[in-house]
Amino acid sequence: MKERVSIARIAPGATIGILGGGQLGRMLAVAAARLGYRCHVYSPDADAPAAAVAAETTVAAYDDEAALTRFAAAVDVVTYEFENVPSGAAEIVSRHVPVRPDADTLATCQDRIREKAFLTGIGAPVSPYRPVTGADDLSAALAAICRPAVLKSARFGYDGKGQVIIDADTDPVDAWTRIGCRASIVERWVDFRMEISVVIARAGDGTMAAYVPVQNIHEGHILKRTIAPAPIAPVLATAATDLAGRIAEGLSLNGVLAVEMFVTWDNRLIANEMAPRPHNSGHWTLDACLISQFEQCVRAICGLPLGLADRHSDAVMDNLLGDDVNRWPLLIAEPGTAVHLYGKSQARPDRKMGHVTRLTPRRDA
Repeated sequence: MKERVSIARIAPGATIGILGGGQLGRMLAVAAARLGYRCHVYSPDADAPAAAVAAETTVAAYDDEAALTRFAAAVDVVTYEFENVPSGAAEIVSRHVPVRPDADTLATCQDRIREKAFLTGIGAPVSPYRPVTGADDLSAALAAICRPAVLKSARFGYDGKGQVIIDADTDPVDAWTRIGCRASIVERWVDFRMEISVVIARAGDGTMAAYVPVQNIHEGHILKRTIAPAPIAPVLATAATDLAGRIAEGLSLNGVLAVEMFVTWDNRLIANEMAPRPHNSGHWTLDACLISQFEQCVRAICGLPLGLADRHSDAVMDNLLGDDVNRWPLLIAEPGTAVHLYGKSQARPDRKMGHVTRLTPRRDA
């Protein structure tokens, strides 16, 4: 674990660089503008959602060292809006300007083998797993951890991509072929009651602010609905928040982190995955909290005091996937509902086109 540091404050008027141009970058740029910062987006996509609201955009590949260097020279601090930004790009940028969270944190969170090793190393509860580099490895691992299990590619897996379920009849050679014969992990299947997540911000000096744990409901491996707060006992909510704090501390995080966890039928927590950036399951904070996850990210990376993560309302957030976005006229007329559209030009099946959040009075207020 790195030492806690007091980072120099980056005052409003400065420029925040964002690696990635998706909807998370878009909402991050809007939050930054609210505090008086400019944003410069770096994305290979000229039509990126974040580009429409940023002060400047660099359109270039993530392996274009010259473009990355020019980008770094034009900004005062850099963050990223998705964890599959190549860690090499973050390392190049970090030679010239602070990158927060740092490239090492990014590398840990974007590789499932490294991620699981980190979680195990800090004593976080995880499902039994083994790294896999071939079909023989997979057979031996399955003998050790037992079936059913799930084989996951070590890198570039999200929204259920890069995963193969292994049951009693699955041929390990077939599973290895289906995963693309690439470095992976195999985990014992978790029979969980629900999935929850905690979004937590940590500043460079070690101060933290965590949002309430939320329940996540998926359809076809894609997040469909988030319920805030999660319908779990207070003692379990406290344990989930404490676990997220241990993980953020272990990473020496400077920014925002989302930790996804399983709640088992006997009310144990199993850490599943983490993302060192604002997260889809935290979008509800835009409308139900005074300080959203996006503003917390800006505050953390710029050395400003973190805001309170308390909610003033309970919330249910639904993603608008594909043609769901065409319901916007009805949704925008619905009382108590906030509609967020991402400005994407084409509605493809399962593509996240926006989200809608419905607020209700806080039940435990």
